[in-house]
Amino acid sequence: MLRLSVLLIFSLTLCKTGYTQDISHLSPKREFRGVWIATVANIDWPSKQTLASPLQQDELIKILDDHQQSGLNAIMLQIRPATDALYAKSREPWSKFLTGKQGQAPIPFYDPLEMAINEAHKRGIELHAWFNPYRAAFSLSPSDIAPNHITRQRPEWFFTYAGKKLFNPGIPEVRKYIIQVVLDVVRNYDVDGIHFDDYFYPYPEKNQFIPDAKQYELYGDGFETIDDWRRNNVDLLIKELADSIRAVKRHVKFGISPFGIWRNISQDPEGSESTGLSGYSVLYGDARKWVKEGWIDYINPQIYFPFGYKPAPYEKLVDWWSNNSFGKHLYIGQAVYRATERREGWLDWQQLPNQIRYLRKNPRVQGSVFFSSKSLTNNLAGFQDSLRTDLCRYPAILPQMLWLDDIPPFSPLNLEVVVANQLVVLSWQEPLRARDGETAYGYVIYRFNASEPVNIQDPSKILKISFDGKTTSFTDFSAKRGVQYNYVVTALDRLKNESTESNIATITLP
Repeated sequence: MLRLSVLLIFSLTLCKTGYTQDISHLSPKREFRGVWIATVANIDWPSKQTLASPLQQDELIKILDDHQQSGLNAIMLQIRPATDALYAKSREPWSKFLTGKQGQAPIPFYDPLEMAINEAHKRGIELHAWFNPYRAAFSLSPSDIAPNHITRQRPEWFFTYAGKKLFNPGIPEVRKYIIQVVLDVVRNYDVDGIHFDDYFYPYPEKNQFIPDAKQYELYGDGFETIDDWRRNNVDLLIKELADSIRAVKRHVKFGISPFGIWRNISQDPEGSESTGLSGYSVLYGDARKWVKEGWIDYINPQIYFPFGYKPAPYEKLVDWWSNNSFGKHLYIGQAVYRATERREGWLDWQQLPNQIRYLRKNPRVQGSVFFSSKSLTNNLAGFQDSLRTDLCRYPAILPQMLWLDDIPPFSPLNLEVVVANQLVVLSWQEPLRARDGETAYGYVIYRFNASEPVNIQDPSKILKISFDGKTTSFTDFSAKRGVQYNYVVTALDRLKNESTESNIATITLP
C-alpha cells in the first residue's frame, strides 16, 4: 500500500510538472522578438508627413496589430531621428517626419509616444524608445530648421559631414545634453527600454574628414591617437547614460544595436572571422567593451548578411557575438529588408527562417530584432507568414534580466472559472507582495486539455500574455463545447520574472 501511494504521488508530480512531455520542437517560451519602427524619412511610420493625427494613429494601431499577430513582443520605436521629437515632453522641437515641418505639433494634438506605449502594453508588447544620439540635421538649409533647434542655440557643438550636421562627441557639454534628452523620456514616459542604433561617429564618405582636431587638442590629453580619444568619447556617453538611467528607473533596460562586426581577426586576435567594415575602427564604437563592462543590458548587432558571405558570414558573427556577450542579452539584428534581393544568399527565401533556426540553437542568443517594420508587414519573401505559421506561432515571454531583478512575484490567488453567456470566464486575485515589494505587473493565462499535463514551460498552452496587473479576469473566446479544460494563471513582474502557477481551475463548456 505504501509503495502504491508513493507511485501515485510520483505520477501526479509528473503530470503537474510535465516532465514526461517533449516540447523541444516548439519555439522558445522565452525569447526577445523585436522589430524596428523607423520614422526617419517616413520609412515605416507615419507613411506620409501630411497625415492628420487620426490617420497616423490608425496606422500605428494597424502596425502593432500586425506585429502582435506575428508573435512579436517588443518594438523599437524611433522617437528622435534627428535631434527632434516624436513625443510631447521634449526639450527639442517636433519632428518634421511627423508633421511635415520641424517644430509643428500634430493636429489634432496627441502624444505619439504616450499612445504607442499604451497600445503596445495592451498587446503584451514592450516599447523601447529608439534614439539617434549624434545625428542633428539632414539639411543645411536654415528654412528646414526650427528656431529653437539646438543647432541654432549652440552651433559650436556641431560639425558638418557629408551634407549633414552632427553633434561633436568630443565636447563634454554635448554628452551632458544628450543624457538629459534621454532622461526626459525615462522620467516622463513608461518606456521599457532605451535603445541606440549604430550611428555614433559617421560612416565614412569619400573625401570627407571629421573636423574635430581642435577638440582633440583641447580634450585629448592622455590619448596617443585621435582614434582612441574618439572611442573614449563614445564610451563616456554610454557609461554615464547607463548610470543615469539606473539611478532614475532601475527597471528600464538599456541596449545598443552596433554594426555587425566589432573587429576582424586580422585587426585583433579577439576579433571575428570576417573582413568587412569594423565598427570599432570606423565608427569608433567599442561595442564589445560596453557589454564586457556591464554598461548595457543587451547588445543587438546588425548581422545583415547571409550564411557563408565571406566578408561577414552570418554564422561566424552570431557565434562570435555569443562568445562575447559576457552574460548580458544578445539579440541578433535580422535584415528582413534584404529578403528579396537578387544577390548572393538572398536568392534563397529560406535564408531568414534558417537564420532564426540557427540562432535558436545557441543558448547564449536570446532573440532577434527585425529591420524594418514595413519589410515585415509587406511579407517580403513570405517571412511574415513564416513567423505566423511556424517560427513564432506560439507566444513568447520576454527573457529575464536577473542582474536587474531576480525576485519572482508570488502566484495569483484563488483562481475561479465559470461559464457565462456560453463563454468561459476566469477570475483571480492579485498575488501578495514579494520581498522586493512587487505584486503583479501582468499575467500569463494557460489552458490545457484535461488529459494533458499542466506544464507552464509549454508555450503552445499560452492563451494571453498581459501587461495589465490590475485586470484580474479573462474571457476565453476559443474554448470548444464539450471539452474539459484545466486553466492556470501566473504573475509577471516588470522585468518579466514569472511566478509559479496558481491553483488549477477545471471546467467544461456545455
